[in-house]
Amino acid sequence: MPSPSAPCSALSLSDQLNLVDKLEVFKIQGRDKLGRKVLRIIGKFFPARLVSREALNKYLEDRVFPNLNEKPFSVVYVHTDVQRSENFPGISTLRSICEAIPGEVKENLEAVYFVHPGLQARLFLATFGRFIFSVRLYGKINYVSRLQFLWDHVRRTEMEIPKFAYDHDEELEYRPIMGFGLESDHPGALPMLDSPLYMYSTRCIA
Repeated sequence: MPSPSAPCSALSLSDQLNLVDKLEVFKIQGRDKLGRKVLRIIGKFFPARLVSREALNKYLEDRVFPNLNEKPFSVVYVHTDVQRSENFPGISTLRSICEAIPGEVKENLEAVYFVHPGLQARLFLATFGRFIFSVRLYGKINYVSRLQFLWDHVRRTEMEIPKFAYDHDEELEYRPIMGFGLESDHPGALPMLDSPLYMYSTRCIA
């Protein structure tokens, strides 16, 4: 999956920062079942065509990372309805972000719950994940096929999830192959579930 070129935004840096803030792409909200704060990320909300790599890095550096450098936390990333041409920042941007994460923030990150990954996203991570993320960070990614499985790990009453994610969950009722819960590509990180999609994805990783 080639990376789209980085956007040359017509917006000023301050306007880009305010746009990301207004859209609530990143929001520290609620806690997981172990009492750790949660960084919620809504992929569909990210305006990839309007926000540059520099603006995204600065937003995270100034408005997100300072709130995550003291105690352990989890990330809930909602991938529902993400479109490569609209919401994907590009491989080089993702790598730049990972390299810019402060050491104390990396140490405090306990788990990443990747909601509604889809086969394409899983194969993308299987192919590029080890190049984009550190081995340790990549090992913390857990795929969540449906929201009902997310609530086993995150306090539902404290987390706002967009309606379109719930609508997608309902659509998955007609795709039983996608209903196998929480997974990781890393043996030992979580119990593996015997599913056709998991076995397919691990063959692609090998």
